[in-house]
Amino acid sequence: MSANAIRNELLALADKERAQLSQRFFKCGKGQYAEGDIFIGVTVPAMRSVAKHHGNATMKDVEVLLKDPVHECRFLALILLVALFRKADEEGRQAIYDFYVRHLRHVNNWDLTDSSAYQIVGAHLFSGDRSVLDSLARSNHLWTQRVAMVSTFAFIQEGQTADTFRIANILLSHSHDLMHKAVGWMLREAGKRDGFALRRFLQTRYEKMPRTMLRYAIEKFPDEERKRYLARTV
Repeated sequence: MSANAIRNELLALADKERAQLSQRFFKCGKGQYAEGDIFIGVTVPAMRSVAKHHGNATMKDVEVLLKDPVHECRFLALILLVALFRKADEEGRQAIYDFYVRHLRHVNNWDLTDSSAYQIVGAHLFSGDRSVLDSLARSNHLWTQRVAMVSTFAFIQEGQTADTFRIANILLSHSHDLMHKAVGWMLREAGKRDGFALRRFLQTRYEKMPRTMLRYAIEKFPDEERKRYLARTV
């Protein structure tokens, strides 16, 4: 089935009221981080169900959907791309990784990055050179930077936290709240694996960290310890 047919299947599931709520939730208004994005109001479970029935979608289908102005089409494209990556051999995974990096401008909201970055970029780099994450983190593009941070979740899941702390350090003074949340989230997950390493990282940095980032990072700490960290505010 073509990308156009898949898109029409999504359109048939559209919900105007849900779309309006999504437009507000994902900050699509003028001057907001997702200004101009278009939602049609399809739930994530419904999109995953559609994707499940189109496991034979091609890379061309994915590319068409990923370039679509409708947010749900891009989300579905990434679901399909992750599935293709998981089934691919080494050569195929390299091609999908290269495709993903070339099309990062279309992975342009936090739900899109978070549902694909560690499953593709992190998974691909697990056995390779991870220094590309430093370059992504130092870009001037919010979503590319978030991809760099969230990709380290693939390493955390295997008990490796050094890359998370390195990328977090690069993004420590980022100005955007969405990066504060992403960095704090990954630090928290790293801390679940190695609490000592997280505390060592925080020791010389917590006073410089945005409060949201710190709050996310120490969320699983004992109450008294968490309160001591939060006693100061940036």
